[in-house]
Amino acid sequence: MLSYVFVMNQIPCSHGMRARDQKEVTSMNKYELAVVVSARIEDEERAAVVDRCKALVERFGGVITEVDDWGKKRLAYEVQKMKEAFYYFIRFDAESTAPIEIESRIRIMDNVIRYLIVRQDEA
Repeated sequence: MLSYVFVMNQIPCSHGMRARDQKEVTSMNKYELAVVVSARIEDEERAAVVDRCKALVERFGGVITEVDDWGKKRLAYEVQKMKEAFYYFIRFDAESTAPIEIESRIRIMDNVIRYLIVRQDEA
């Protein structure tokens, strides 16, 4: 995480020394969240799962830039006796602490069978 400290202004104190107001500026990283959602649920439930994932990103300071719906795809191997699932990719900008918080909550979500957050390199 890159962070910079800038001195905004100096305020005189009662004992003659000067105190400094400091503001920390952090850089936002680009991430992609891949979510694999169960094919056994209805369309409304699936949309609700994706909306909850997007809400988690926003809750932890992320700004969603794109949501890509790949639709129903065949899994490489059976997961929970399922051969197919729906794939969603959510791209967002956030601070470096956000992915840990997001993953810890997605881990316990119903109907999410796999997930992964990766940082996008800037080229």
